[in-house]
Amino acid sequence: MTENLDFLGELDPDDPKQASQQIANKLRAAILTRRLAPGDKLPSQPELAARYGVARETVKRALDLLRTERLIVSRQGSGAFVRAQTQRAVELRPHIEAAFERPHVTIDFAGFSGETLRDALAETLDKVRVGRLAPEAITVRILISDMTAPMALPSRAETQSDDPAVRERAERITRRAADGIIDQVTELGDLGLVRSTAVEVRLHRASPLFKLYILNNEEVFYGFYPVVERTVSIKGEPMAIYDLMGKDVPLFHYAVTDDSDTSHGTQFVEASRQWFDSVWSTIAYRYDA
Repeated sequence: MTENLDFLGELDPDDPKQASQQIANKLRAAILTRRLAPGDKLPSQPELAARYGVARETVKRALDLLRTERLIVSRQGSGAFVRAQTQRAVELRPHIEAAFERPHVTIDFAGFSGETLRDALAETLDKVRVGRLAPEAITVRILISDMTAPMALPSRAETQSDDPAVRERAERITRRAADGIIDQVTELGDLGLVRSTAVEVRLHRASPLFKLYILNNEEVFYGFYPVVERTVSIKGEPMAIYDLMGKDVPLFHYAVTDDSDTSHGTQFVEASRQWFDSVWSTIAYRYDA
């Protein structure tokens, strides 16, 4: 690959992330925006090392990150290529940052705790604080399970049934994540950095089995929570539980396209919005922060 690589950008010396992570982010963005299309060959390691002024080992670490995310594949003797598949797991963070380039940002989340959203937002909101992103309004709606009510999941593995102590642990996790998002977003309004901020959390009594993010009503990220048996500490004692593993869950990306109502992505986004609004306006109720 010898054409102009300006679309891959430059490293930011003020960015606290390691050079390998920055390079991975640049390449990921190029793949997700189809500047590098499925089947395209990536620039070689020497080309990337020369462009970014880093060692080849740094580039290799960046490519390893993308390979782990199943965005690229390596062919012996040929180099690295964008994986050729229609729907692939993606990372949420760069899309959230891109959403904040709009003047009016909306994020709807449904799932277990919102920990992934809280962590993904943190870095983006830091860029708002230092003036690198400047939205005029931020609106966030969070729809999570009420862990004070009996649940099928998470549960005690031994009895395969609801356990108040297990739910108490889960409630602490969900409350910590929800309160963190509320604090992060509203602080920007309190400081006068964003003209309008609004965060609302509502609860419901259904067990969380999947996570859903809707960004600016145009993009959807969807993933399933695997149910795993693991041992955790409950009131100082080890207990085997059936738990929902949300971290690093593969997320699949759907977006509104120019094909209007006929495209699969447009239909999925519209169905997701309708589902979210239906639960929000019927069985969901207010969360007391």
